[in-house]
Amino acid sequence: MKKEIASAKAPGAIGPYSQAVAAGNLVFVSGQLPIDAATGEMPSDIKAQTRQSIANIKHILAEVGATLDNVVKTTVFLADMQYFGPMNEVYAEEFKAVFPARCAFAVKELPKQALVEIEVIAAI
Repeated sequence: MKKEIASAKAPGAIGPYSQAVAAGNLVFVSGQLPIDAATGEMPSDIKAQTRQSIANIKHILAEVGATLDNVVKTTVFLADMQYFGPMNEVYAEEFKAVFPARCAFAVKELPKQALVEIEVIAAI
């Protein structure tokens, strides 16, 4: 029914959840913090953090032969709405038309004091 998807190239889950779960023809990727799995480090600025979060998503999607082109829905969590513009610039470089449906909003705080976290749903 459902299958766990994981990539060693993306940071491991920091709680009782999976990096991603495939169910039918959908892949649900958990929110990806901007942590480099190789170093455990997080970039300091919003653009670099957005790139790293998206890179982590790409690594996970690659485990099922998918790319960002398969993404149909994204949710972007921001530490502050002041980061929306710079995040959106990087997002627009990474995702191409037909763009996924998206929701983006600020939250009180993100784990590890990240500035951004991104989750996606992909159709495979």
